[in-house]
Amino acid sequence: MRKLKLALIQMCSGIDPARNLDDAETMIRKAAGSGARLVLTPETTTLVQRDAEALRAQLCDPDSDPARLRFSRLAAALKIDLLVGSMAQKGGADGRAVNRAHLFAPDGALTAIYDKIHMFDVQLGEDETYSESAHYAPGSTAVVVQVGNAQLGLTICYDVRFAALYRRLAQAGAEMIAVPAAFTRPTGRAHWEILLRARAIETGCFILAPAQGGHHEDGRNTWGRSMVIGPWGEIIARLDHDEPGVLMAEIDLDEVTHARARIPALGSDREFTIS
Repeated sequence: MRKLKLALIQMCSGIDPARNLDDAETMIRKAAGSGARLVLTPETTTLVQRDAEALRAQLCDPDSDPARLRFSRLAAALKIDLLVGSMAQKGGADGRAVNRAHLFAPDGALTAIYDKIHMFDVQLGEDETYSESAHYAPGSTAVVVQVGNAQLGLTICYDVRFAALYRRLAQAGAEMIAVPAAFTRPTGRAHWEILLRARAIETGCFILAPAQGGHHEDGRNTWGRSMVIGPWGEIIARLDHDEPGVLMAEIDLDEVTHARARIPALGSDREFTIS
């Protein structure tokens, strides 16, 4: 058996990056102290800010971002693999920010970054509109990276609605797929669990989904309900609330092989046309 003890960090990040960093570190240390070897934080871990000018004023260059340095040192001090679900940074080719995940190894090395590919541009109602692409440049590269003796695929939030990305990650070797998120309450209530379980079933992967939850300082409300889903679509662990917290789980990566042997759909693609 290939057992892995992991933890998801659920947050309610605000508009002060320093305070968000302190909150994240407290929970990451708690998770590591409980035995987690892989710890994942949610989307926009270091800043939830809807005001465009305020967001731009707080963006850092990736190489000089104090949050990146702090998370690197924390991973090394705790000897854990640490996925920071995303941080807003400078870096878009056209001057926009990037919504970027960072994976740090137990020695503190930055082993992978992933820029969110699919932008959340939706109008949920007359008073609830999101135009992520106005502020963030989308990524164009999917990422699968080695974590211990397993392969981890990286996605962020709205990516979960694009099944083709998850299939490609699984076919590229991913056994776990991270879905750090800041889901809105209306879409979270309706779709969060369903989408996560569907992606697990389709890919035969473990789905690891740490979330933002609650009422944020910038006025945003997010769904929470962080969860770990098994490759057969079963819920292994979940938080049933929006409050900050640490969700611990132990998974057996051999279950991926078993699930895919039962339903070998990843190797059964066929070409087709639409008439």
